[in-house]
Order: sequence, then structure tokens, then C-alpha cells
Amino acid sequence: MAVRGGGRMTDTELRNSVPSLVPSARSGTNVASALSRAARLVPAWPAAVDGPVRLDYSTLERRVAGLGGGLLGLGVRPGAVVAVLALNSYRHLECWLGIPRVGLVLNELNTRLALAELEFVLEDSEAEALIVDDAFVSIGRELKAALPGIRLIHASSEPADGLVDYESLVSAAPAPLAEVRDDDLAGVFYTGGTTGRSKGVMLTHGNLVANAKHMLIGAGLTARDRYLHAGPMFHLADGAATYALTWVGGTHVFVPSFTPGGVANAIETEQVTTTCLVPTMINLLVSDPEASGRDFSSLRFVLYGGSPVTASLYRKASAALGCAMVQAYGMTEASPLGTLCWIDGPVDEEPWATRIRSAGVPALGVEISVRRPDGSVADVDEVGEIWLRGPNIMAGYWRRPEETAAVLTADGWYHSGDAGSMDVDGYLYIVDRLKDMIISGGENIYCAEVEAALSSHPDVLEVAVFGVPDDHWGERVHAAVVLRAGGTATADDLVAHCRTQIAGYKVPRSFDLGTELLPKSGAGKILKRELRAPYWSSEAGVIH
Repeated sequence: MAVRGGGRMTDTELRNSVPSLVPSARSGTNVASALSRAARLVPAWPAAVDGPVRLDYSTLERRVAGLGGGLLGLGVRPGAVVAVLALNSYRHLECWLGIPRVGLVLNELNTRLALAELEFVLEDSEAEALIVDDAFVSIGRELKAALPGIRLIHASSEPADGLVDYESLVSAAPAPLAEVRDDDLAGVFYTGGTTGRSKGVMLTHGNLVANAKHMLIGAGLTARDRYLHAGPMFHLADGAATYALTWVGGTHVFVPSFTPGGVANAIETEQVTTTCLVPTMINLLVSDPEASGRDFSSLRFVLYGGSPVTASLYRKASAALGCAMVQAYGMTEASPLGTLCWIDGPVDEEPWATRIRSAGVPALGVEISVRRPDGSVADVDEVGEIWLRGPNIMAGYWRRPEETAAVLTADGWYHSGDAGSMDVDGYLYIVDRLKDMIISGGENIYCAEVEAALSSHPDVLEVAVFGVPDDHWGERVHAAVVLRAGGTATADDLVAHCRTQIAGYKVPRSFDLGTELLPKSGAGKILKRELRAPYWSSEAGVIH
């Protein structure tokens, strides 16, 4: 059923929805005040476009305020975690706005995780409610059976037996915007852990407000922009623009998930001006026959990042889409924006021929420094670890003080674990990842987690997992496996075993199977650099 914009809110509702201008002991900016501002200034402007559904800002504000009030009315405690497992939609946007609006904490669940992984995240975060859409009702019921204390909410037009009806929550009395401090939690976003378990990145209202400002300045978003949520909304790559666009009253456009034809159709029919895609999506979009001949003239720029992209793909995409291609570098711990690279000249001429390999310059409001192992600042073009500092940097990892202390310094610097260099003009170049991590199709995959799954197979003696070049995914997960004496496991056997342990996208796509022990250092550590070298030595022209 289509939900369409209605009249203006009452004066009382407006007063309750707009944050006080009088400072208090708890002074801070609630990230959901972005919606309150837009609803006051442009109440009739299109806020969300989702197939036949059209919401103006006045209606979106009323629904979001109702969702917050409905969650509190369910008995969800102030400050509690509310998880979301859903495809892209206007209701998903309402969760991004309605949960932190009333002082609750948003926990976006990766829709590609295995059931056991989802259960771990819900238990670890102590989520009190889980919102699922039609695509995840069955999984939601399984999670509810494993965690009976959680409130299961069904976000759909049609109620489901035994589940809390989302639309009944939205119809509740609107809740006022909660007063918050900048250091109050707004979201906890789980990312893979090098110890084999996900860890929750704690992002505060101050962090997310700062990122919104950085995006507004860096991307120049206005009310005339129409942003397509093409990547999954559980990813901060897509979420980087969510609050920024809302703040200026831009229009959110949705496709449930990425398909080349669906994205091309949405850009053309809804006059989309910008979106965020990983290079795998860009390659599929510009290579798909369904996208050929589409009118992309409304596009102003496409933001991309998350995995390597070749110079040839950059040129192909720029020509096919007819807009600026803007690379970004960031991570969940930075809310997520760190750098932006706008190309302001011909890519076949210097300095831009070199700079298309760059992640760009620090976003306004973010400091970036390349450091040596002793913490001293690296020279121009010297490779070191990338450090970031700014109001966008996370508060820490949920209930992991030691891991937090390992990456956050007392003076606010975050140690990214990525290796890079900075040229004389301040452009950052990512040259490697110090973290043992693969980025495949925009997904972060931690090798230790995959290695743990493979090692649990009885035939496996030794294993090393690393990324190798892949034309489609940027990188793919590759495993070097040594079988025990008498072991008979095949690559297919190992794939099947992994699928019972970890999400499908983490499962290795290629293997080296043998009986000869893997190379090791004097300390007994497997030398992955020797294993990687044959795959990467001929790779050239890769933009990270």
C-alpha cells in the first residue's frame, strides 16, 4: 500500500520535534535532528521514493516520531540496542532516523551473515528488539526462538502472526527528540574481527553528526540532490550520506538491493543525482546490456570505494555514466568518511593521471597522518601506517577495552592498520593493508575468521587465507591448505564445510591444496607475503 504525504504537523508536534536552542548540561546534537530541520523548512518536499511509495518530509517526520514512541511503548529501555535486518526501503530509512531519535542505539545487521553470526551479534550487543522485513521473517523467527527475550518486529504492510506490527508502532503517539550529549551512543555497527569474532564499532551522535557535516562539505549536497540507496543500507558506505542528505532536505531513492537493470532504471526514472557503489557494482552496471542506452544525464557524481578499481574501469565508467567519479577512503571506525578524491582535469594528463590512483585528500574536518612504526611522521612518499583523527572517530569497540586501546591513542588518533603514503600535495595513496583483511566486492573479510572455519575440518593441518586479484570482485578469498596425512578432503568438501561455519561471501573461491608445509618465519609465523607474491607480482595499474 502506498504511503503518501499528508498535511503539516501541529504546532505542538513541531515544538516537540525540534531540538531546543538553549544549551543544557546534556547539550549535544541528536543526529535525527537532521529530519526535524528538513520537516520544518521543506515539509512538502519529497523525502523518500520507494517504488509507488512517496513520502514528503512532514509525513516522514510524523512516521519516524511515531516509530520512536512505539519502540519506547513496547518497553524498550532508553539507551537499549535495536537491531535491523532488512533490505533497502523507506522503512529502513525510518529505522536509521527513528531509533537514535529517542535515545536508542541502532544496530544494523549484515544481511549476508549466517544464522550463528547474527545470533552472536544480537547476544553480544544485548539487543532488546529486532526489526525484520518480509525477506527476513523466517530468519527473524529462528533468532527469536534462540533469543526468546528479544522483541521481534515485522516491517511490512501486512501483519504477521505472533510478531509486533511495525505500522502499529509508526501510528503511536509521536515521541519528542531526545536530548543527548555528543558522546551518547547512536549506533553500534559490527565489523569483522581479526580474532575471528565480529566487534561492535560504537558511533556516537557526535561522530555521526560530524560525518554528516564532512559529507555536506565534501560532496556539496543540497535539497536538489536525489541519492540512490543502491548498496546495502547496513553498510556505512551507503549510510555515509544518509544523515547529510536528510539535513539539507534531499530526496532518498531506494532499490531493495543492487541489480544493474534496477539501478539503471531508478537513475533514469527518478532523476538520481548521486549514489555510492563499490567497483564490482560499477563494473556490472556499465557492462550490463539492460543499462546500455539509459539516460544517466541526471547524475552529478558517483562515490566509490571499498575495493581496488583499475584505471581502465575508471575511464569506462566515467564515459558510460557521464559524471564525476569520486573515490572515498574510510572505515566504520571513522563514521566512515576519511578522504575524497575529486578529479578536476583530464585523466590522461598529469597530475590527474597519477591522482586517479589516489584515495584523495582528507575530508574537511578530518586529519590524516602517515606514521612510522615508532609513531613519527613519515616523509613525503614514504610508506607508513595511516592514522586518522577528528570528531568522526569512534568512541571504541563495544565491550572490548583492550582492542580499543590498541587502536585509539590518548590524543585522539585512530590507527587504521592500513599502509599508505602521502605525496607533496597531500594526496593519500593506499599501498597495502596492514590488517589481515580482504576486501571483496566491498565486503570486509578477515582472514583469521576464514582460517578458523577451515581449521575446524578434520583433514586440515595448516591453512593460510589471503586475497588475490579478481577481475569481478577486485579481490577474492584464496586459501592455501595443507592436508593431514591420509586426508582426502577436496576443495568442494572444504567449501561445503565453510558454508556451515561462516557467511557465503567469506568462503574461499579458490584453493591451493597440498601436503608440503607452508613457509614460515624464524618465529614460526606463516609467511603470507611469499604465498601472495605470485598472484600480485604482475598486477599493475590498480587503484585502491
